[in-house]
Formats: sequence, C-alpha cells, structure tokens
Amino acid sequence: MNISKEKIALMLVEIGCLKFGEFTLKSGMKSPVYIDLRILVSFPRQLKIIGQAYAQVLAKLTYDRLAAVPYAALPLCCAASFATGKPWIYTRKEEKTHGIKKPIEGLYKSGETVVVIDDLITTGLSKIEVIKPLQEIGLKVKDIIVLVDREQGGKEQLAAKGYKLHCVLKFSEMLKILKDKNKISQKIFQETLDFLQKTKAK
Repeated sequence: MNISKEKIALMLVEIGCLKFGEFTLKSGMKSPVYIDLRILVSFPRQLKIIGQAYAQVLAKLTYDRLAAVPYAALPLCCAASFATGKPWIYTRKEEKTHGIKKPIEGLYKSGETVVVIDDLITTGLSKIEVIKPLQEIGLKVKDIIVLVDREQGGKEQLAAKGYKLHCVLKFSEMLKILKDKNKISQKIFQETLDFLQKTKAK
C-alpha cells in the first residue's frame, strides 16, 4: 500500500497537527508555524498510516532495529515497528536510579545497526544527543528518519557528523500541497517559506 505525501499532508491538517500563528520551538527559535505530532496518539487509524509511511522509507535501508527519540517519537516508532515487523528500543531521558538502571529500554546486541526514528527535525541537535548513548553501548547508527523535515539545517548538521537524514515529507512539499488544495492562503504559504529560508542554519 503506497502512502502518498499528499495523503499525509492533508491528514495532518485534518486532525489538527499543523497550526499557524507564533510559536517558540525547542531550539528557542520563533516560528509562524507549529507541527504537533504528539496528538497522533489519539488517532489510531492515522497513526497506523504514519507507521506505513515510515515503513516505505525503511524498505530502502539495511538495519536490525529501530530506535525512538523520546518522547514524541515513541508512538511513531511503535507504529513503524508494527508496519515493518522490526523490533525497537528507546533511550531514556532521565537516568534510571532503581532496578538494573538501564539507559536503553528494549533488547539489543552490541554491533547491531539501528535506524533512529523521530517526528521532526529542525537543527538536528536532539538527534545527536540520542545517537551518543546508542553508540556508547556498541550500536551502529547511520540513518535517521523523521516524518517532517522543517528544512532549517538539520539535514546538513547531521551530514557533517556522518549521518544521513531521510524524511517522509519535506515541509516545503507539505506547504505546496496545502496551498494547491486551498487549505492555506498564498500569503501564509509565502510567509512560511520565507521564514524557513531566513532561519535556516548555515
């Protein structure tokens, strides 16, 4: 089943994942648009489709496991795991102080290759933070997949560290689809594109 970019873009707008206004991103950057993919947990049918979209990208890669960036990517990675049949793990944000104090949840073997799964990418810093503990336990990381690439320098920053970014949908592609389908005005389309270009990391 082929999941088109148009289907993903329209679906995200339909369930309220895309909002226009003024927002502060994790990086501290002010943005005229905000993508809230955390609400996908309340839409199981759409979450299943997202998992299939990730699976289409994963089909081109060679890997042993998936690794989720906490916390937004946990349900997305789970959906991708169901769609591919591949197991997944995730790093902990907080250090566990009880039990066996594992920094990584799930089973894995040193030397395995994992693909990092996240929802979005802006600068790429959060991906590098997650990759470090994975590599420290002997896992290999070459590829990162996000649902939406905001196209603000994250891909280039990851490439500089030796990692390859893949995405289901580029933000500029999503904006064009929404404009062509009359879901946003030409004004919002152009203002958002201008913002993305102006704030792209050099």
